[in-house]
Amino acid sequence: MSTQHIPVLISEEAIKEKVQELALQVSNDYKDKELLVISILKGSWIFMADIVRKLEKIGIKCDFIKASSYGSKKVTSGKVKLTGINTKSIRGKHILLVEDIIDTGITLKAIKGYLEQFNPQTIKICVFLDKPSRRKVEVDVNYVGFTIPDKFVVGYGLDHAEQFRNLPYIGFIEE
Repeated sequence: MSTQHIPVLISEEAIKEKVQELALQVSNDYKDKELLVISILKGSWIFMADIVRKLEKIGIKCDFIKASSYGSKKVTSGKVKLTGINTKSIRGKHILLVEDIIDTGITLKAIKGYLEQFNPQTIKICVFLDKPSRRKVEVDVNYVGFTIPDKFVVGYGLDHAEQFRNLPYIGFIEE
């Protein structure tokens, strides 16, 4: 599918404004503290990079965790597989878990529960997109970019079968 056929849901300009707003909130909440920012791969790395570049007056370390529950499908399998994080870096730290989208909540709940085993000082969650109509489990999210309708979205790091991550906006694939 060509990117010419992907309708825009959230513009590039709106994304830039929201990233700045979220970074300001995080900067105020963690002023003069050190923060371990953990990106959930693959979808959130562009969002995380943009947020981290805008954080001020905070010591930053970054790490990544890979979570998969979709494969190449448009619907989650409900089983979350986690790989890739250095768990020794978590103990006693302030953690900001950065995710591209929360829909069912299953993946975020699993990751937060997993990280809590390693005794961080705090864990807060920052999601770029929230799709509450699909929620199956509740998860406390501290920072939300945009609330969106139940559409399959791509762009700004989000993909469908590894395509469309490079779009500078959020678009949607029509069924």
